[in-house]
Amino acid sequence: MKKLFALLLALVMVLGTAALAEQYTIYLVTMDLEDMHWVSVNQGAEDAVAEAKEAGVDIRYVWTGPTVGKNDAAQIECINNAYADNADVILLASNGPETEVATIEQYDADGVKFVYVDSPANSPVALCTLATDNTEAGRMAARTLLAALEEAGVTEGKIGIVNINTSTVSTQYRENGFREVFADTAFEILETQYGEGDAAKSQEIATNFITQGVVGLFGCNEGATVGTGNAIAAEEGSTVLGVGFDKSDAILQLVVDGKLVATTAQNPYNMGYEGIKVAVEYLTNGTTEFEDVDTGVSMLTADYIKENGLLG
Repeated sequence: MKKLFALLLALVMVLGTAALAEQYTIYLVTMDLEDMHWVSVNQGAEDAVAEAKEAGVDIRYVWTGPTVGKNDAAQIECINNAYADNADVILLASNGPETEVATIEQYDADGVKFVYVDSPANSPVALCTLATDNTEAGRMAARTLLAALEEAGVTEGKIGIVNINTSTVSTQYRENGFREVFADTAFEILETQYGEGDAAKSQEIATNFITQGVVGLFGCNEGATVGTGNAIAAEEGSTVLGVGFDKSDAILQLVVDGKLVATTAQNPYNMGYEGIKVAVEYLTNGTTEFEDVDTGVSMLTADYIKENGLLG
């Protein structure tokens, strides 16, 4: 009888502990749900969540964002919905530096913590920022294009930039870094044109640049890069050289086919993976002091893509 009682007591204690085990809710809110960059951020987050669950941390994870394109109101609505769903931590890729500041600070005051991934808002309340050093990445893209132009014997001419819009901080920094490198050269950087990250719009813009006689083009994100590469590909016998940003199969194929010199590849997977790690550390141990992390970039040329089998 004593053994039976002890067994029942142990069972009650186990069940009681299970009942008291807390489930944490973590949201990832990105700029949209279509760009492969965000798909990769989500994959990293999902893998980190799986690891946390294996370690006994009960997490409910949700990825959300505007369904198509960058939309400030839609992204704020996603944050509002995450708050209403009792999110404990929100990983956020902010549409712009000021877009969600009031919302972020209101919810932070209510106990919701934020981790910035890829694109921070202009508010210091986040636990940390996990993002690319976009200014340096822009310089890398410019140095790569400049070297390719010089190798082709082109020492002057017009350069076109295809960006998303004027409010996305990450791509503005990339553009600033790119312009820095060309500032003391004989090349002329034309007025930037904006395609909202849409490949078709970006291709039209890049085609117009080619019509203006540019010798080089820079696409600042995935959609802009695909559009830029497609515009160059559509011009038979074109000598225009292009570099891009981000990594997708479409972009990698354009590089391998010689339509782009190279693309500047970020590490979006690491943003999501490390973002969840930060969230879990905060939720389980109460840690609030974290260092911002530069998640790094690499220049992917045709040779590099082939040697590393990036296209399968």
